Amino acid sequence: MCMKNAMYKILVGCYIVASLVLVCACNDGLDIQQAYPFTVETLPVPKKLKVGETAEIRCQLVRGGYYQPTTYQIRYFQPDGKGRLEMDDGTVFLPNDLYPLEKETFRLYYTSASTDQQTIDIYIIDSFGQMQQLSFSFNNDSRKEEK
Repeated sequence: MCMKNAMYKILVGCYIVASLVLVCACNDGLDIQQAYPFTVETLPVPKKLKVGETAEIRCQLVRGGYYQPTTYQIRYFQPDGKGRLEMDDGTVFLPNDLYPLEKETFRLYYTSASTDQQTIDIYIIDSFGQMQQLSFSFNNDSRKEEK
């Protein structure tokens, strides 16, 4: 009887130790990275524009990783000069308004409306608040067209 009692205590002790090890080993916090860094690369753009002339800005969003629900938005601000910025789908941007960025490769078109120096700041923001800023400056091209 004493042997059965001792064996019972050993088994119960083993079960207790095993359950403590399992409970301590469990971690409810899965480490899933959601916010990945990103950059926006562009091809060179002209430095001079005549009034009414349009510059094409080719952009590529380069993501450091992929988390499916991540979304991106775009906005712009023009601290100097006057002009118009639009997306390749025809959307004309209003300063400081957010617009969804549906594609990772896209084109922007800036049309000059001023003889002054013009500067536009473009902001790309992801759904985690990370932001990339692009700045472009254009001087007036006062050269006369040759006939």
